[in-house]
Amino acid sequence: MRKALLFVIALFALVLHQEVTAQQRQISGTVISSEDGEPLPGVNILVKGTTRGAISDLDGRYTIQANANETLVFSFVGFVSQEFAVGSSSTINVTLNPDAKTLGEVVVVGYGSTTKGDLTGNIASVKGDALATVPVPNFQEALQGRMAGVFVESSSGKLGEGVKIRVRGTTSISGGNDPLYVIDGIPMTTTGAIGLYNPLSDINFNDIESFEVLKDASAAAIYGARAANGVVLITTRSGAKGKTKFNVGIQRGVSSPTRLREFLNASEFVELMREAGNNIDRIYFGADPLNNPADYPGSELQFVDSRLDRYSGWSDWRTGETDTDWQKQAFNPNAGTLNVNFSASGGDEKTRFFFSGAYDKQDGILIRNDFERVSARLNLDHSVSDRFTVGANFGLTRTQNNRLADDNQFNNPMQLVALAPITPIRDLNGQLYDRPTATYYNNLIDSENAEWLNTSFRNITNVFGEYKLRDDLRFRSEFGVDIMNQNEEQFFGSRTNLGLSTNGFGRSRWTRIFNYNTNNYFTYTKNFADKHNLEAIAGMSFQKSDQYFTFVEGQEFPLDELRTLASAAEIIGGSSSVTNFSFLSYFTRVNYKYADKYLATLSARIDGSSRFGENNKYGFFPAASVGWILSEEGFLKGNEKLSLLKLRASYGLTGNAEIGNFDHLGLYGSAAYALIPGLRPTQIPNPNLTWEKTAQLDLGVEFALFNDRITGELDFYDKNTSDLLLNVPVPATSGFNIQRQNIGRMQNYGVEIVLNSVNVARQDFTWNTSFNFARNINRVRELAPGQTSIPPASSRFLNGVFIGQSIGVFYGPAYAGVDPANGDALYYTNAERTETTNDYNEAERQFVGDPNPKFFGGITNNLTYKNFDLSILFQGVYGNDIFDGGGGFFAANGDWFDNSTRDQMRRWQNPGDITDVPQARLGDCNGCQASSRYISDGSYLRLRTLTFGYNIPKAQLERFKVNSMRVFFTGQNLLTLTNYKGWDPEVNADYLASNVFQGNDFYSAPQAKTFSLGINVGF
Repeated sequence: MRKALLFVIALFALVLHQEVTAQQRQISGTVISSEDGEPLPGVNILVKGTTRGAISDLDGRYTIQANANETLVFSFVGFVSQEFAVGSSSTINVTLNPDAKTLGEVVVVGYGSTTKGDLTGNIASVKGDALATVPVPNFQEALQGRMAGVFVESSSGKLGEGVKIRVRGTTSISGGNDPLYVIDGIPMTTTGAIGLYNPLSDINFNDIESFEVLKDASAAAIYGARAANGVVLITTRSGAKGKTKFNVGIQRGVSSPTRLREFLNASEFVELMREAGNNIDRIYFGADPLNNPADYPGSELQFVDSRLDRYSGWSDWRTGETDTDWQKQAFNPNAGTLNVNFSASGGDEKTRFFFSGAYDKQDGILIRNDFERVSARLNLDHSVSDRFTVGANFGLTRTQNNRLADDNQFNNPMQLVALAPITPIRDLNGQLYDRPTATYYNNLIDSENAEWLNTSFRNITNVFGEYKLRDDLRFRSEFGVDIMNQNEEQFFGSRTNLGLSTNGFGRSRWTRIFNYNTNNYFTYTKNFADKHNLEAIAGMSFQKSDQYFTFVEGQEFPLDELRTLASAAEIIGGSSSVTNFSFLSYFTRVNYKYADKYLATLSARIDGSSRFGENNKYGFFPAASVGWILSEEGFLKGNEKLSLLKLRASYGLTGNAEIGNFDHLGLYGSAAYALIPGLRPTQIPNPNLTWEKTAQLDLGVEFALFNDRITGELDFYDKNTSDLLLNVPVPATSGFNIQRQNIGRMQNYGVEIVLNSVNVARQDFTWNTSFNFARNINRVRELAPGQTSIPPASSRFLNGVFIGQSIGVFYGPAYAGVDPANGDALYYTNAERTETTNDYNEAERQFVGDPNPKFFGGITNNLTYKNFDLSILFQGVYGNDIFDGGGGFFAANGDWFDNSTRDQMRRWQNPGDITDVPQARLGDCNGCQASSRYISDGSYLRLRTLTFGYNIPKAQLERFKVNSMRVFFTGQNLLTLTNYKGWDPEVNADYLASNVFQGNDFYSAPQAKTFSLGINVGF
């Protein structure tokens, strides 16, 4: 009987299994990421309510058995899980969206990594793929508008020059304000380059996996003495286990200026100049010689006509024979970009690799300005055993940059706009016209008779070894070098303004910077009783940087075609120098988590630096932070409307060491008398010199609503910097005027908001939005004892430093408009602005503007529809002012013979005229001095980046043995909404750019607008 019963049960089970099998069918498909369209390996696919599952392979493909009435659940760490009903489908392709909550997202921190959920500090992160197609020469520009609290500003449209980055405001008056850049553990060389060249332009950001910006003290204090301005961690790409993947990309674009200004044509120029001369005659002679200047010997109008004769050369200004658009001549009609890149990655259980090569070429929007970069990278890591891993990251770059003169130099192409439109470009022999013209010379001559080439060779290499002493303890040792060899060759021929009087002028400058760094540290991780998680690191770091510099210059060249110094008949100058600095540091950090909801971090670093006095060689920089994930508490856990609520707070101390290498020493310089060598003191010592110290408090909240459809962060911070490194006046009896001391205090405080939303999440259509906003308030709190201000350096500038105000505020006369009775420029004589004067010197100096923005931010929308994707980034700055210093020349209502902007034609002409442009008076400077007249609102909203792409379906590619192919269009700076009167509101004149001198425009080139097409192929 028992055997019979077992036989019946077995028969019933067999029939049931056959029935279920008959109902199930095979479902297959591919899982990709919405971020980059790449396949996702290792995705878990589970039949909901069962234990049946599958995992996607290296190409994102999967296969699973399921019934028509069942549901598949797709889940992957760092991405939002999705469910799809099987129905009648046999193929289900899935696009997973990044988990906005990102509790599982891996974030790089100092000397390690952690998950977003375990962070108690504030770190902003951007993946390298988001920047890969942005057509700019350096990654700094590509970061604009993508991170809350990280302000990015290009000085102008010149290629290869510096970019200003401020993380939570400006902390120093005299020291450096740029963040510390660390690439694969190596602090990068960012200063010391020749001229205004930007060393970060040497980095190919197609090789970068991610950028992390450490903003608060808890995150940054692990870098101690150099973290007050924030830390930018750059991680390059690495290989992964699997078959070798190749990728080839080509991108080509065309560029043009974002905006042009309107200048006078020939007839308008003649009208304004003759009127300006006639008005002076009326003032001084009481005469009106406009129609017959010959009747009035010595009149200004005669002088004007003689000048017009001179400027027009062989043509006739009276008939309008020549009407040159000099602004057009300053810009390159063939401007554009080209990027070609190749990469290969893969590996096995033992060895992983990533290799890349790239060629980048940009022809700038300004003539004579281009940028070329050739780069290669090889990253390797090898598992010697289960316990020992070694690796190396090699990066090589050669960069060439045809450079331009500073904005205030006569041979800066932008200053061509000052030439009279009646002046011809070439003479009757076809040569560029080189007779003296207006205020400037025809610097088109530099295009044919000058060269200015900057060449940089960069080697950034890091090797490491990591040994697992126990399952919970490992030791890592790193050694890296950053070597920059840079050479600049300049030649100005006999027809250029620099070589005119010396029959040619040449200069060669060379520098080598050898920067090496080693990190050695232990990492201990332990889990206790399934509730206590502990991670601790402790180690040391040493860095030394040596710089060598040499230059030589000569003149008297036999031919303009012989352009090296070997051909110079006279060597007129030369010099060489060497400098260095070093840091020795000890650091530790402890992370503790209890029950996956209570978090704490303690960190500390001791830094010793060669830059500081004997009494203060070492500084201590501690930080502490806590976090509480309230959504893991019983009263909130499982709440669908509030799926994440996390509170965090941090406080810590960071430092700033960015000053001269020997500011603490008593220095001597060479001196000679009657050819007898000697020494003279050049600096008095300060053995007490030490770091600027920034204490920062950060209070933050992270949240996720409606099943993670809306997520965000809100942070309030307060940064107080003390012991400012200022050059302080000292008694003249010391034999010196100033000494570097630790005196003064500055504050930055503000709020940051980050909002992310998943607006639509369907199988064939997704739409995500990311928004960031920052409000920073900067205040100078203290200067030297008895000192309340550092006023503008001269009457030509307006930037100053005042207690209670933002750094670099504009301070000077407030322009009151034009006297309707006589056309005089007027200025206010009191702060209430109720009384006016026509005497510039009697005007009261007052605060007339602020170059610091009130707030800035960005909004990004990412959309996908089937195989199409669209990304749109708007970036904006609000509340900053710009001083257009060039206005005193080209917007000076006919003060001199510079060509003027067209708005000067609305000048005052008759009693009763109401206008803001004073009467034209030649050489009388009627309102052309520096004042609020030339200050305007610099706020703008810019369509920074737009990318539209199409991923060709895999089915169409399989016969070509191609895994992926994407074609795309990218536009950069396509639209700018602004009330700024100048070329471009994103500006900071390069020859002035500093901590104090901000928001200045002086013939500065606008940003480039670029349209580009590209294709990426993976196989």
